[in-house]
Amino acid sequence: MSDHYLKVKCQLEQMKTVGGDAERHGVATEEHLPQSSPPDPCSIPTSGREAPSTPSTSKHRGKIRSKQGKDDKSSCGKDSTEVPLHRSVVSARVGQNLNGQEHERSLHLKETGKMLQGKSETNGNCVTIHASKHIQENPREDGFKVARRSRPVTVDTSKAKTSLEALKLSIKQLKWKEYPLGRRAACDIHWHGISFHDNESIVSGQVNKFPGMIEMLRKVNLSRAMRTVQELFPEEYDFYPRSWILPEEYEQFSTQIRMVKENDATVNPTFIVKPDGGSQGDGIYLIRGPSDPKLTACSQAKQGVVQEYIQKPLLIDKLKFDIRLYVLIKSLEPLEIYIAKEGLTRFCTEPYQEPNQKNMSHVYMHLTNYSLNIHSGNFVHSDSQSTGSKRTLSSVLYRLAAKGVDIKRVWSDIIALVIKTVIAVVPELKVYYQADIPPGKPGPTCFQILGFDILLMKNLKPVLLEVNSNPSMRIEHEMKVSPGVFEFVPSPVDEEVKVCVIRDTLRLMDPGHKKLPVSQPRAGGCEDKEEIQMEAETQERSPEDGALPSLCLKQVYPKYTKQFNSLRLMERVASLFIRFLGVKGNMRLGPTAFRTFIRTCKLSNSNFTMASVDILYIDITRRWSGTVPDSREAGMGLQAFVEAFFFMAGRRFKSLLLREQVGSLLELCEAQLESQMAVDDRRSVSCSRALPRSVRSQTLAQPHLGSPAPVRRATSQDCRPHHRLKPRTLRANVET
Repeated sequence: MSDHYLKVKCQLEQMKTVGGDAERHGVATEEHLPQSSPPDPCSIPTSGREAPSTPSTSKHRGKIRSKQGKDDKSSCGKDSTEVPLHRSVVSARVGQNLNGQEHERSLHLKETGKMLQGKSETNGNCVTIHASKHIQENPREDGFKVARRSRPVTVDTSKAKTSLEALKLSIKQLKWKEYPLGRRAACDIHWHGISFHDNESIVSGQVNKFPGMIEMLRKVNLSRAMRTVQELFPEEYDFYPRSWILPEEYEQFSTQIRMVKENDATVNPTFIVKPDGGSQGDGIYLIRGPSDPKLTACSQAKQGVVQEYIQKPLLIDKLKFDIRLYVLIKSLEPLEIYIAKEGLTRFCTEPYQEPNQKNMSHVYMHLTNYSLNIHSGNFVHSDSQSTGSKRTLSSVLYRLAAKGVDIKRVWSDIIALVIKTVIAVVPELKVYYQADIPPGKPGPTCFQILGFDILLMKNLKPVLLEVNSNPSMRIEHEMKVSPGVFEFVPSPVDEEVKVCVIRDTLRLMDPGHKKLPVSQPRAGGCEDKEEIQMEAETQERSPEDGALPSLCLKQVYPKYTKQFNSLRLMERVASLFIRFLGVKGNMRLGPTAFRTFIRTCKLSNSNFTMASVDILYIDITRRWSGTVPDSREAGMGLQAFVEAFFFMAGRRFKSLLLREQVGSLLELCEAQLESQMAVDDRRSVSCSRALPRSVRSQTLAQPHLGSPAPVRRATSQDCRPHHRLKPRTLRANVET
């Protein structure tokens, strides 16, 4: 007892000595001691040494603030030594954990930009305090940085639905703040389960859905987008099966298949029919041709897609399987794409055979949908990642590598498929985005996780089956406990993959992270700059990320900009379309706006008069309005505008290939718009010189208008009235 008393007395004297020295050297320390228990000893390694974190007894900010009274004392371990502080300490804070089991301490060193952090437990154990490298070295901003990082990121999970459990685990691992019922103040991140419009009142923060993504990734719209880029780049987009849209292309489908069979009687293809809004394998069936009774009965009832069926897939254990790959679109402008390094493989539950009249209806043999095969008696639930009816992608790739398959080549082809598919759907997404969140209107930023379903053919070529805007993030699976009774039990395979995807998506979207500048060349152009490395996104981490593993999401764009940027022609066409929409929130081009586009870009001539322009607009708009019966707006949509643009490119540049025709017409339009903008700028400058100073400042402060016609009208209106003003009026304006 006496020995311990002497040691404590000695250490208290050391505290006073260190406190006096700290006061003389300008040290300002603060400690808020918890009421539940006295502070515990803690070792702080600095420059290879260890010493206790001691409070100073100075009369000013260094004074100990304790609510326990004079009897509260601190005890230190036997091996404690003095703290070698080489620079002045700004603040020493001790925070208490929610469960009251441990206290966190942090020392912020002036001029170093480092934060010393550590924990001391109430059982007397010492926890090492490490130096954090994430506070900037600017001493003037240090206090602000610390205060901002002390507030956890807030996540609204009230609309999360089926992804809620995985989301909760991710938020817990990140030590963020969850609001399961939402809150009045805006959260940093809003997690929606279905669409962007789950909550219409969000005006700030981030939302995990893009407006229009559900509509864009429906079977019909995705097929149209893929067909457009297939016309421009047929060699690059051969991974998407040939498709026909029902019912509008039923006659075309019948004619083409009949001609194929007439040329080669031995050809006996199989086709798969998918309803436009179907999911989880609902409504999918196989047919032999256009004359199949199922197709003729359903072709006029609902919209859908009929595709070529892949008859020779890659098999493992004689079973057909597909790959579910998770892809994050972090932003549209600039375009940023991440791919999860780990995915899922879903297996059929019956040995595969090529389709024939006997097995055409065997869904457990031909369809890999998890929601279908789980009801098969052969479905195998397994806790192992390499066995069962659902496995990890890495386990399958390792197995293929053991057989001599070039896995790097397969993975490279999959990455190329993902990037090309996203490039194909981005133009329409930008139209939806500007309609819901017009420029200048307050609104959230968006990101989204997509589910790519990919099939490997026997020759290891990846084929895109579909893209899911709302992939299942459930980490439980159904298990049959008795006849007709199912219950949800944890699925280790799902949890391993999906929690990592959600957690690292949140880490990438952390509003506290500094966004590095990303320079991207113009869509459809060429760029010879170095590729942007993925590691740049993860160099700076917040202190709480220290215990987390490395990101499971790999950046693939703009990292591979040079290889794929030439495919972004359609984004330039969409930019023209958006430019002439005029009214904010509109998604269709009216006849006047279309004529303005033709006139501004100087596309009319003696062979293509404005009367021909009107006929073209009416013809294309009428045809497309019949294909979209539920359209709420009249006018020309993006796909109709693309058809008109291709038509005009073909008329003007007849001797070139289609993509060269489109590229040439784009360059012509963009050059005309740039020259028009230069003329408008010169006109506005000349007008402003003729104006009084007060009026000139108001004119120059007007926001830039997106459409050239409003710019021209606004400029001319600014010029005309002031030329008519009398000198007396001008003097009055100057005095005002």
